[in-house]
Amino acid sequence: MKQNRIQWFSSTETMPWLEKPILESEIENANLTITDEQFQLLEGFGGCFNELGYAALQQLSEDDRSRVMHALFHPDGEHGFSICRLPIGASDYALEWYSLNETDGDLAMEHFSIDRDREYLIPYIKEALKQNPDLKLFASPWSPPTWMKFPKSYNYGTLRWEKDILEAYALYFVRFVEAYAAEGITIHQVHVQNEVVADQKFPSCVWTGEQLREFIRDYLGPSFERHNLDTEIWLGTINAPEAWDEWLKKKETDFNGYANTVLSDPEAYKYVKGVGYQWAGKHAIQRTVQSYPELRYMQTENECGDGENTWFYARYVFNLYQHYFTNGVNAYIYWNMALEPKGRSTWGWEQNAMLTIDKETRSVTQNPEYYVMKHFSHFTTRNDRRAGLMGSWAGNAIVFKKPDGTHVLVLTNPFKEQRELRLAVGGKVKLFQLEPESFHTIVIPCG
Repeated sequence: MKQNRIQWFSSTETMPWLEKPILESEIENANLTITDEQFQLLEGFGGCFNELGYAALQQLSEDDRSRVMHALFHPDGEHGFSICRLPIGASDYALEWYSLNETDGDLAMEHFSIDRDREYLIPYIKEALKQNPDLKLFASPWSPPTWMKFPKSYNYGTLRWEKDILEAYALYFVRFVEAYAAEGITIHQVHVQNEVVADQKFPSCVWTGEQLREFIRDYLGPSFERHNLDTEIWLGTINAPEAWDEWLKKKETDFNGYANTVLSDPEAYKYVKGVGYQWAGKHAIQRTVQSYPELRYMQTENECGDGENTWFYARYVFNLYQHYFTNGVNAYIYWNMALEPKGRSTWGWEQNAMLTIDKETRSVTQNPEYYVMKHFSHFTTRNDRRAGLMGSWAGNAIVFKKPDGTHVLVLTNPFKEQRELRLAVGGKVKLFQLEPESFHTIVIPCG
């Protein structure tokens, strides 16, 4: 139901979600004003479907799991996720490593199979789709099938740069989209490779910008055309440059090394609908959006912490949301939505999650980053538009404008003491006392 009053929701470490009263005040001199500027459309928020996440959720009773899924995915739930990610084959948060075709030399993809996905990923996704049938999905591989790589391994290495392998790998993407469609699941986007510069001990594959350009231009794009697929091709997920790589290692990993190399080629560009950045990609997104404002952008994997799920790290993550939206993304994707305590992967890294599932007590803990996401996603919907801000709080805030004129302002007080927000609303100034190290959402109805 539409509200005709301003609403204010606050989160602190000890009180993670509280609606607070707004006091009348005669104060003047606003330090934050919403301007008439308009920027990118919002496509939404989401997380990644991973095997370890679904294994954790299965520790809950059916009723409790249903409540969690409603909170995450239902349009009226706490988060209302509208766009989510899944791996093509194993991510590093699979129970074990696998691809969808390990039959050596099967260039025709006759042995391609998503049987493994039917155990964890597909049930997870279908439970989400029951809550939100309009949920959009994008997918990326962490590693190609091992026989397509050198060395022949899920971790480390590169794709064998041979014409028949490249044609077969393009067909691998086609078969994936078709197989999921046969399950009643639409794959709306594919991103060519998770973390193109990650030569890691988990499933990975290193690409250069020139290789991405050639693969999209000469193989993947034409293959999607021949098979009449509507699935979008995105340049992603780009995790470069690391701040020191541009000068210390003299690698061509910046904006020009990846996005500009691909997008400046007209024959590759015509197939690309957007660019996905994550991790160190935050250092290149500004220049990419500046050069190609007509494309769509996404933060494809929230930085994932150390498994401690602290308020301190949640404050860092809030700044990531602010950075990416200020620099033009249309969507923001969290990594693991749910994990068991400490969130240990198959390769040993412990990572944060929005929800921790304790299999001993069969209980759910809503972690600090659950509330960071809620501040952004709860009151926003697809096709809201980011608006402009002016004032000393603008660097700690993001505002979205709904089609009906309602504004959703999200901000943080990063300081160790209470600070005063003086927000210009309807010709008056509203006073908000922001508690130390806190997050806030203020919903301002039209008129």
